[in-house]
Amino acid sequence: MEEEKVILVNENDEQIGLMPKLEAHEKAVLHRAFSVFVLNSKNELMLQQRALHKYHSPGLWTNTCCSHQRNGESNIEAGTRRLQEEMGFVTSLRDTVSFIYKAPFDNGLTEHEFDHVLVGRYEENPVINPDEVADWKWMPIEKVKNDISENPEIYTEWFKIIFDKFYSHITL
Repeated sequence: MEEEKVILVNENDEQIGLMPKLEAHEKAVLHRAFSVFVLNSKNELMLQQRALHKYHSPGLWTNTCCSHQRNGESNIEAGTRRLQEEMGFVTSLRDTVSFIYKAPFDNGLTEHEFDHVLVGRYEENPVINPDEVADWKWMPIEKVKNDISENPEIYTEWFKIIFDKFYSHITL
């Protein structure tokens, strides 16, 4: 099976090439990504705990799901695909805001992403894929905000960045 490739972009989110995912993270090359935030009618955010065997940020809590767009795939198509693959459901998503961030990890890899924040609503429980997700929970938005401040070490770097910078965009 061919290694998954990410879409390399410039600072304007214009595609400039493709690269194997691991190589892009080893070289800290800017590439396109997305982060899905799913909320329910109680204004709770569905969080996932990353599977313990992930090559970076294993076991950390993060947004509902996130990944990389495939070549020719829209942000919404990619988010919908990955939400189904990781959390076992589909819901309508909207593209809210995008930004560039860079986060190095202890294992020598670096996330350098042009990230698109996608937001949706869902009321049911997910059917998680154990290859991707160790656990999940609904958590009130305000409690998430406080817990990130009190326990930053249990959350992924990108989630902390997104939550801090774009709090107003992920609340519906």
